[in-house]
Amino acid sequence: MREDDNAAPFLEALQIIQPLIAEHRAAFDRERQLHEDVVKALAEGGFFRLWLPASLGGPELSPLAFMSVVERAAALDGAVGWLVGNGGGMSRVGGYLPSAVVCRWFEDRRTFIVSATGAVGTAMPADGGVRVSGRWPFGSGAPHGTHFMGLVTMGGNQAPDQPRFCCYFERKQVTIHDTWHVSGLRGTGSSDWEVDNAYVPAEWMHPFIDHKPAEGGLLYRIPALSSFAWTIAVVPLGIARGAMESFAKLAGGKGRLGTAGLMRDREVVQAVIGRAETLHSSARAFLVEAMTELMTATDIGGHRLVDARLRLRMAAAHAGETACHIVDRVATEAGAGSIFETSALERAVRDVQAATKHIAMNASIYVTAGRLGLGLDAGTARF
Repeated sequence: MREDDNAAPFLEALQIIQPLIAEHRAAFDRERQLHEDVVKALAEGGFFRLWLPASLGGPELSPLAFMSVVERAAALDGAVGWLVGNGGGMSRVGGYLPSAVVCRWFEDRRTFIVSATGAVGTAMPADGGVRVSGRWPFGSGAPHGTHFMGLVTMGGNQAPDQPRFCCYFERKQVTIHDTWHVSGLRGTGSSDWEVDNAYVPAEWMHPFIDHKPAEGGLLYRIPALSSFAWTIAVVPLGIARGAMESFAKLAGGKGRLGTAGLMRDREVVQAVIGRAETLHSSARAFLVEAMTELMTATDIGGHRLVDARLRLRMAAAHAGETACHIVDRVATEAGAGSIFETSALERAVRDVQAATKHIAMNASIYVTAGRLGLGLDAGTARF
């Protein structure tokens, strides 16, 4: 079976949801979160359980099928793609926690797990579990979250070498702070959230790194940092694809002041699209190649796995940079019309810039790659 076969039902569902997204898109920026009707449609379509194990009734999409779905969602709207990537990606918890816990959570198709790794909370031992206090930024989808995951260390030791654990909380334990006043990806509602002395049973937590998956599928054996990066890195190229489609539609329906004919009839415009397609295809191919190698290297381990993890992060950074270049180029060629808030290109410029600020696509990975290429130590293990 081809990867696209697994993605096909979700791609078809996005076509059906597309008019609803268009209807409510203006509200995304205004309300700084997705409209509830859009969230409901995505939930009913199964987009927040893309990585739920097949043994638990989920689709358990391969990483490449997941990529196709998230890209298409991001082409329709950056915020929608971001939350499909985050929410669908976090359903991989089904491979980490006891099946009874996960089944109980995902009985409700509306379940959306918010994750945050930008801070570390404090966990103290308690009867049968831990009590946690902490505040985490960038809780993408926080207004829609039913469960929240934050990183913690035991006993308050925040030293870099201390093991991190993923702790999961119910919505009623969480306080959301209205901090998401930003330019791009405004519809993601990625506000800070906090818990204060919240009880977490032991079966609701697992190591962030070096976990022993409860499921045997390859998806759950891939290193956690790499899986996490993948759910984010596939979004910018989707935003770029949406910008290219918007520009092509614009070029086929209008001319440019002082010139005869439609924009699409000019060679310079044709060249813009040709170059954009080439850049997009090459960056996407690198991402696919890197993930394919990571999937192979996961069970081989050793230096091959280290190299594969590094190349995935390099491909992610390159994809982000390429997506920014594509969006900027087509918006520039579109002219003054692309600066209006009603323009899909204006949104794409803001959204792709915000998306590529994420640590998963940070250009510092090139320094790590360069160090290894020059015979030095990596200087970091966080890739």
